[in-house]
Amino acid sequence: MAIDLDMAEIHAIFFEESAEGVDVMESGLLNLTPDNIDVETINNIFRAAHSMKGGAATFGFLEISNFTHGVETLLDEMRGGQREASEDVIEVLLASVDCIRDMLDASQHQREANKEIIDSVQVRIDALLDKKTTTGSGEVSTEPDQTVSEASAESGWKIRYAPETTIFKTGNEPKRLFRELAAMGEISLVSSLSQDANFELMDPEACYASWEIELRGNIEKAAVLDVFEWVSNQSEISIEPLLELATAEQHAPKTIPASSPIIAESAEKPATSKPAATHAPAKDSGSIRVSIDKIDMLLNLVGELVITQSMLARFGDKESTDPETQGLRDGLLVLERHTRELQESAMQIRMLPIGASFSRFKRLVRDMSTKLGKKVELKLSGENTELDKTVLEKMSDPLVHLVRNSLDHGIEMPADRLKAGKPEVGVLHLSAYHEGGNIVIKVSDDGAGLNREKILAKAIERGIVAASDSLSDEQINNLIFQPGFSTADKVSDLSGRGVGMDVVRRNIMDLGGRIDLQSTLGKGSTLKIRLPLTLAILDGQLVRVGSHVYIFSLLSIVETVLVSKGQISTLAGKGNVYRLRDDYIPVTRLSDAFNTASNSMLNHAEGKNGDLLVVVESDGKKLGLFVDELLEQQQVVVKSLEENYLPVSGLAGATILGDGNVALIIDVPGLVHSIDVSPVEKTLEISAA
Repeated sequence: MAIDLDMAEIHAIFFEESAEGVDVMESGLLNLTPDNIDVETINNIFRAAHSMKGGAATFGFLEISNFTHGVETLLDEMRGGQREASEDVIEVLLASVDCIRDMLDASQHQREANKEIIDSVQVRIDALLDKKTTTGSGEVSTEPDQTVSEASAESGWKIRYAPETTIFKTGNEPKRLFRELAAMGEISLVSSLSQDANFELMDPEACYASWEIELRGNIEKAAVLDVFEWVSNQSEISIEPLLELATAEQHAPKTIPASSPIIAESAEKPATSKPAATHAPAKDSGSIRVSIDKIDMLLNLVGELVITQSMLARFGDKESTDPETQGLRDGLLVLERHTRELQESAMQIRMLPIGASFSRFKRLVRDMSTKLGKKVELKLSGENTELDKTVLEKMSDPLVHLVRNSLDHGIEMPADRLKAGKPEVGVLHLSAYHEGGNIVIKVSDDGAGLNREKILAKAIERGIVAASDSLSDEQINNLIFQPGFSTADKVSDLSGRGVGMDVVRRNIMDLGGRIDLQSTLGKGSTLKIRLPLTLAILDGQLVRVGSHVYIFSLLSIVETVLVSKGQISTLAGKGNVYRLRDDYIPVTRLSDAFNTASNSMLNHAEGKNGDLLVVVESDGKKLGLFVDELLEQQQVVVKSLEENYLPVSGLAGATILGDGNVALIIDVPGLVHSIDVSPVEKTLEISAA
């Protein structure tokens, strides 16, 4: 469907609001049970469906509108007490939500929706609507509900429609409404111009007309209101039965047919009766929708301001008795405070509560537990904890993997739980909270926990570790993050293919985070994910190598040690290694990794005992990197090398320091993967370097 730019923007708003409406429907339905019927929840679900149906009809997405009509009817019967909220009805409505979501996505991206599934759900809806409905009092009725909709007028309705002058700019053309009315019955129109219209000052993109409409036929008032649902907050609308106005309209102007021009030649405004019902314009919601690109541009400018402020701050550190210099210093302090506040406020714009991501798991847990035959209670806490929109979106898939694994591998079948002395209903707990400058997400279950003997046996069988290796409990637990590793006895559509956990760890590491696993056999498991609040700002450790400054993410650093030359050993075919307690880790000089000069030998010349080794970790693998000097820790604004220059192996980005120099940010995962950091067998002979 070809649409102009303005309509494309209007459609984008419709799809965005409809997506929110679908989420409201799904969340509300998941909170409904036959034993817990909340009328307000049903009303919220109904309103969401009603708004989507009206918007879809207004913008010509008739398939969505027609499908949603049956859903709306079911909900209307539920809120009117004519139908019980049984498990079957809720299940059909949840399936309908999936269909609406697919149809919206298909219309938005101009693809074909899954017609087979939509048709099958439509059959289920029709079957429910054809069945006898049961009222809350137990009475059975086959009559259509007359209490939840406005009475119909036998002759039709007289409608006065007076839109605001800005109606065209929102993509709402009156002729679309008239086409919908014409499909319901016989329609005739009379239009008039506003008395305030000035032909010399008229805006060609504004609407100065209002309409008197006669709609003849046996039509429910609710159906008429549906037509104007999408424009009710931008218009004055009155609807009165034609029968009641028959006498008053004996001398009314003659109407013109719908095929005539919409704008009448006469600018005289006809007399009208007092409106029976008026839809006043809605109050300002206090919020606006802004493109994410505009927000990113704002954040980029704020980042540049932070850098500029850091450069100016150096001048405030100089001692001087000059009054003008003192005034400059005071001004710089004020600038620093305001810049910090501006940066924090700008960052908050991109922050979203994680509850939006958590809520989707209600449906996942419900569907999976039913499919697996398990009983699971989902607990959520910390839903209001906020993190950056980009981090939230990229964490969506890893969290799905973790929840599915907990349901499939962790929580036992009800009979097994009872034998183990546990309640038959398992508990899956998702929580989030801030800790320092990071966000922590936990996925916990009270299931069977990890069977370390089974994990170790599978790892030895696959050649991941040797039978002679002595591994700690933590190291055995971390084997589940190895690519292709699985202990499932059989492959299913839910698990057992050995994909997922390695992807989870890699995605989290790519976000600058880390994941830790704790598990107790028979009691359950907890996965703890630590993430930066945003990808735009990095908590970094500055180091010097020769004349260059590099930055490590603090989350990637395990520890920093002072190493003498005698503590470095050489392993044939492996290079240099360093014994860090019970482990041998490969080491290299950061200057060698980036082919730059190093001043590390100055440490010995100045009498320092050894070189500085920064131990970093990625994907469960440790690497030691020699640097010349540790500098301060500070937050830095990340600039993309790929967008501003070219992608460089081993570097995640760059930043500008307060002195105006550029510092490069180390890509620890990339650097670890580029260097052989496979475990070193302790039984091998290692010679001193």
